[in-house]
Amino acid sequence: MPKYLRPIVVAVSLLSAAAFSPAVASATPSSGVTAETLVHVSFPLLPGSAEIAGTDFTARKITIAPGGTTGWHFHDGPVYAFVESGVLTRALHDCTRVSTPAGQFVAEEVGGDHVHEGINTGDVPVVLYAAYIEPPGTPFAEDAPAPPCAR
Repeated sequence: MPKYLRPIVVAVSLLSAAAFSPAVASATPSSGVTAETLVHVSFPLLPGSAEIAGTDFTARKITIAPGGTTGWHFHDGPVYAFVESGVLTRALHDCTRVSTPAGQFVAEEVGGDHVHEGINTGDVPVVLYAAYIEPPGTPFAEDAPAPPCAR
């Protein structure tokens, strides 16, 4: 094969592979969700420091409008939330649904095998106060595709 044809053959091969590959599940977007950071503290990793060192702590107020959703996601560190108003419905990785009314706490499981979606199926906004305890620089949530049972 002439040298000038190699880049063309490679490009056509890659495009063909992409076009005929099975579709990959994509993340589900959030809608109707607003968040406000209330407090953010970073504990630096220092020699001889306590276990909390090298950790970011963030407190946020999260509001989910009626009909809103967080989209499917997971967390890299523990998240604890207090439901101030409304009823938070969570669809879990096994497609079970758990409803948490105002005045109750939620503890999220950590890691990519614990994807979930927060949903407001009610008529009033869901307001949460959430505490995130994560490795430094980690996003609050990692977008994830819906689990097979939800597709």
